Amino acid sequence: MIRFVVRRLLQMAVVVLVLSMLVFAWLRSLPGGPVSAMLGERQTPERRAALEAALGLDQPIYVQYLRFLERAVQGNFGVSTQVLPGEDAFQVFLDRLPATIELSFFAMVLAIALGIPLGYVAARRHGSVTDTGAVIFSLVGVAVPVFFTAFLLKYFFAVEWNLLPVSGRQSTGLDATRVTGMFVLDGILTREWDAAWDALTHLILPALALATIPFAVIFRITRASVLDVLDEDYVRTAEAKGLTAGVIRARHVLRNAMLPVVTTIGLQIGGLLAGAILTEKVFSFRGVGDALATAFERKDYPVLQVLILAAAVIYVVVNLLVDIAYAIIDPRIRTR
Repeated sequence: MIRFVVRRLLQMAVVVLVLSMLVFAWLRSLPGGPVSAMLGERQTPERRAALEAALGLDQPIYVQYLRFLERAVQGNFGVSTQVLPGEDAFQVFLDRLPATIELSFFAMVLAIALGIPLGYVAARRHGSVTDTGAVIFSLVGVAVPVFFTAFLLKYFFAVEWNLLPVSGRQSTGLDATRVTGMFVLDGILTREWDAAWDALTHLILPALALATIPFAVIFRITRASVLDVLDEDYVRTAEAKGLTAGVIRARHVLRNAMLPVVTTIGLQIGGLLAGAILTEKVFSFRGVGDALATAFERKDYPVLQVLILAAAVIYVVVNLLVDIAYAIIDPRIRTR
């Protein structure tokens, strides 16, 4: 197991290094570049040359990359110019990360809690009305864009019926203690139940919108995987031996069917950030996705660098954890 983890760590390091090269090259190929974004309308040839020298942009490209890598390892990505002017770019990421973690966690809990049981039931009742309806529902979840689902949820539940908050993470004016930056957890830790409930009500709509695609994918993979396992000889043998339905379901069906589902869940967790950009914008949910969208719009290069690299690292780490979980479930994976 240790050798397996070490191999995956080395692969992860190579992937992150290549990604850092791609991010470095891509950001410097954008129109205008960081110098134009920083100077804005005050740009003159003299000021541009001075700022390029100060930032080391007049050096050979490999020297620039090595300096960029050195600063990145130290968490030094520069200062935000637009998202939070004057604030350290890495601190912007740290300040916004708890909101996205909280939103992604609730979205994934919803997707797993609905996707796996519904996928199992649909597979057990293959060809029935329940199966057909569930498949159609999942197809709608995949086909409808996240931002459109978010707008629909916001219009009906917040604007039209006034059942849930329209936007934000918590009601303005609410005196709540901050501990982790995740407002629901903060309310629970400090026993400020009104603050926890208020934050939870603000989470419901964005979490539902963000969960639609992961739910649909997890449902379809679970259904297909369970259908495959139900056709295996060992399941029929277990039934012939007279084992109870609960034992067959737990030991023979779900354990084997969960292998591709675990991989899918890991990939969906890593990919939630992409959906969070749109969801956080619609609901004014101030997380990493909202900061990334603002940085793109206003050409805040320091913030773009740290957010894109951080998203890539998170995605790679999640995949590493998925590989480890996969190896625990199926020991044969460790020898490959």
